[in-house]
Amino acid sequence: MNNLAFRDDYGTLVAPNTLSIQRLLPGPIERVWAYLTDSGLRRQWLAAGDMDLRPGSAFEFVWRNDELSDPPGKRPEGFSEEMCMASRIVEVDPPNRLVFTWEGSGDVTFDLQRQGGKVMLTVTHRRLPDRDTLLKVAAGWHMHLDILVARANGMPAAEFWSGWQRLHADYERRIPA
Repeated sequence: MNNLAFRDDYGTLVAPNTLSIQRLLPGPIERVWAYLTDSGLRRQWLAAGDMDLRPGSAFEFVWRNDELSDPPGKRPEGFSEEMCMASRIVEVDPPNRLVFTWEGSGDVTFDLQRQGGKVMLTVTHRRLPDRDTLLKVAAGWHMHLDILVARANGMPAAEFWSGWQRLHADYERRIPA
């Protein structure tokens, strides 16, 4: 399948069920790695959950998206205040790569590459089970990564839920049915 590239910070559908999205972050790479692996830092932009960074180790992500921005915006119908997901570490290569599975929605790879004093973070989410999940995940990664960029740069985060809803609509138009 041909890559379907989107403008600017939008994700790229690199296979029918695989999304890739990138962000350039201020370094050093160890700082970005901490935002991925330290529950307290990760909670500020994605989800809490202690990880034992050994392949095969189970952990749980806990999302509280209402806490990511002030104000959080109006949560869409069907989303709860908290969501938990069982996960398992697949691969760890500090501070360059982290791979884990998400129960029911594939696996996620974080690749970090130094670019001068900055770090390119590439998130690849594979084996998404259906288009509805793909659209939710694309909007989610996009919004969560925008918040990570804001946090890493010491800036306030954009309103999570209104951003997610706008991005969900954008991805629905951009990703073919």
